[in-house]
Formats: sequence, C-alpha cells, structure tokens
Amino acid sequence: MLKYIETKVVLEEVPDEITLAINISGCPNRCPGCHSPHLWEDSGTALTEDNLMNLISKNPGITCVCLLGGDADPEYTAALFKSVKKNTDLKTCWYSGRDMDYGYEGLKYLDFIKTGPYIKEKGPLTSPVTNQRFHSVCYDSTEDTISLKDITFKFQRT
Repeated sequence: MLKYIETKVVLEEVPDEITLAINISGCPNRCPGCHSPHLWEDSGTALTEDNLMNLISKNPGITCVCLLGGDADPEYTAALFKSVKKNTDLKTCWYSGRDMDYGYEGLKYLDFIKTGPYIKEKGPLTSPVTNQRFHSVCYDSTEDTISLKDITFKFQRT
C-alpha cells in the first residue's frame, strides 16, 4: 500500500497541464542530493483508490494527476492510474526515480512518465545534461502497443 504526505496543484511538473501532484512516501531510491528526503520515510495517509478519487474531486480544474514516487510498489501504482483512467477524463503522469523497464505493464495507463534517478552532477530535468527523461506515452489499445516520445526539452530553457 502506498502512502502520501501532501498534495499540491502545480503548473510546472507536467508541461501544459494543471496538475494535482501527490507526494508518495516510502521512496526506496534515496538519491544523494534528493530535494525531498522527507519522502524516504514510510509515513502519511494510505493512498487507496477511494482516497485518490476524493483528492481529485477536491481539486476541480485540474487536467492531470501526477504521482511523485511510488517506486516501492509499481504494480499498485499502475492500479491507481488505471482507476484514474477508468473514472475520469484526466491525464496521468508518474515521476519515477528509476530507470524504467519499458515493458512495464502500467505504461498503458499513463500519458507521461519521468524516469531516472537524481544525479547531482547531472541535475534535474531543467539541466541540459540531465540523465532524467520525461516522455509522453501513447498507448494504442487496438494493437496493444506503446510508444514513447522524449519531451525532456520542454523543461529546458535555451
């Protein structure tokens, strides 16, 4: 079971979206230099499907739901995104701190995914030398195929 610490409506985590960002606790990655080490602890409120739908209903006007974390239980994370897709018309995004296995079944419930650990020397998504990648995800249900488009450039100013 995933737990969350806090939520916030943000404009910068997902390009061109008004996003409900949900900070998930219990992060197993523990990247050196992490900007949110308080999320390493397993604390907070259980993020059930009902709690997630309640958080969504309390934030009218959002266009996207983003889980920041969830690496401790990718299958449950996928189930939450599946529920969002089934019950709303919102877009979905997952900020994972891992290098993704692109065969991950949960990709078909995502519109966006950020992958890669934070490496201080390479910086975050805004850095031109970042190792992290931000992709738009396109799932073709008729062919059961997934394609990814790297849009990391949208975070970088030239």
